[in-house]
Amino acid sequence: MENVLKINNIMKKYSGFTLGEINTEIPAGFSTALIGANGAGKTTLIDVICGVTGKSGGSITYFDRSDDSDSSEIRNMIGYCSSSNFFPYDWNLRIIANTMGIAFDGFSRDRFRELCKKLKVGDPNEKKQKKLIKMSDGNKMRVYLAAVLARDTKLLVLDEPASSLDPLARDMLCDLFREYIAGGSGDRSVLFSTHNIADMEYATDYAIFMADGKIIEQGFVEDLKEKYILVHGEADKRSEAEKLMLSFTGNSTNYDGIALAENTVQLSQLDAAVEKPNLQQLSVGILRKAEKDGE
Repeated sequence: MENVLKINNIMKKYSGFTLGEINTEIPAGFSTALIGANGAGKTTLIDVICGVTGKSGGSITYFDRSDDSDSSEIRNMIGYCSSSNFFPYDWNLRIIANTMGIAFDGFSRDRFRELCKKLKVGDPNEKKQKKLIKMSDGNKMRVYLAAVLARDTKLLVLDEPASSLDPLARDMLCDLFREYIAGGSGDRSVLFSTHNIADMEYATDYAIFMADGKIIEQGFVEDLKEKYILVHGEADKRSEAEKLMLSFTGNSTNYDGIALAENTVQLSQLDAAVEKPNLQQLSVGILRKAEKDGE
């Protein structure tokens, strides 16, 4: 399998928080989600990948190029978008189009205009322009997405792109991810962070789970759904079932959680209902286990 990024022993130290060591590979031609609670280190990792902040150690290989290669070439291949303050708030669509055209090779004003209309945030060619400061957080994010998607890139790196979007816009974002990847004949990839995967499962092929600055699980979503099971049962056998489960919640009448699929037979013998988890359920279970282990 080809990789768009190879991350080796990356560390970033702050007062009170340390990221890493992080070792992972981002598969080419797929959409990868960084999943974790607020403060897990997702934004820090993205900032290191995109050069927004320096690293304390380790190395990154971009498109088979080391991180000491020509940075301008790598910069033009990556479309980065933060969740806030991506452009100055006194800018409007026309200024954004002009600036992006100067800053990046392969920026298409026509594509930007098309995306702005599709995302319903205005027209950069219109005489009357609304400044970003007058837009809602959701519309600001739509503008950011239009700007980054109007570039000819090989990798999108987006920090919490769905956090301020309404459900309909999140669904559209999933479609935009798929269109972007499909348009690259296997050469385009997406890496995005989220603390709530519920509306983004359709856009996620590969998942990397983070907690306390570390990677705690990773893999293709379909493989993870085979590795883990979702378990439901009645409270009379909860103590026996809990021993076989990775995460567990219960009350006086029933319990649920996740377990390794290798324990399916034993849990079934305890009259537990076993099924394949969706990505949201899997995320809650994995992150809940990490929280418990960290106590």
